[in-house]
Amino acid sequence: MIPGSFDYHRPKSIADAVALLTKLGEDARPLAGGHSLIPIMKTRLATPEHLVDLRDIGDLVGIREEGTDVVIGAMTTQHALIGSDFLAAKLPIIRETSLLIADPQIRYMGTIGGNAANGDPGNDMPALMQCLGAAYELTGPEGARIVAARDYYQGAYFTAIEPGELLTAIRIPVPPTGHGYAYEKLKRKIGDYATAAAAVVLTMSGGKCVTASIGLTNVANTPLWAEEAGKVLVGTALDKPALDKAVALAEAITAPASDGRGPAEYRTKMAGVMLRRAVERAKARAKN
Repeated sequence: MIPGSFDYHRPKSIADAVALLTKLGEDARPLAGGHSLIPIMKTRLATPEHLVDLRDIGDLVGIREEGTDVVIGAMTTQHALIGSDFLAAKLPIIRETSLLIADPQIRYMGTIGGNAANGDPGNDMPALMQCLGAAYELTGPEGARIVAARDYYQGAYFTAIEPGELLTAIRIPVPPTGHGYAYEKLKRKIGDYATAAAAVVLTMSGGKCVTASIGLTNVANTPLWAEEAGKVLVGTALDKPALDKAVALAEAITAPASDGRGPAEYRTKMAGVMLRRAVERAKARAKN
């Protein structure tokens, strides 16, 4: 299908974009890479009268270190994340996850902010950001504020963002040197959303797990931070009994829909399988 008619705006600064979104109100939508917004416009599930294209705003692009955090501009593309040696050294799980998003053509245009901001439960970055303990910098008519990724998602396509606000940057605390990580994703074909996926970041010392954080993708109407599942791994050698407990706790918080990716029961079990694989791979990568 063809989207409905709309007016196109291309501001040059964050302030101009916020002013446009504030002025135009509910009839306007920000446009990042467009891979989430344009398809729902084609099906007329979204019919904005104004699109505010963010691609000319240089302040929204880039990767830098600030203290103990890595800060990524919201319009930084997945392709740029994959190609960053700095990120590969500090947060290698971001590269691993980006390589599993769609295909190279989409990754050249798709942005980390667009993937994280709109509340699509099928997107990969939201659960990863929850796993990493990231925070979102939201800029609006009243200035900037910080919202934890774990508090941002309220329902499918419902988030903590307020009218006139933009996600301008993502702040991620750098895990300790030698941490283990993995993102495991089951999908039907290249380019598809996950049937289920799991992000794991952990640290080991003396053969025991010291910290563990788990995020789950596309098995509920929001991304999931499996806090209790991570907690039961701490203090263990990540052996089968510990993994069995973590998998059971993670599966218990899922509520996937039955759809073309499989019935709900299957998708819940696949979340457990992805989690088990991710923990095992993260453990193999971790340094004691």
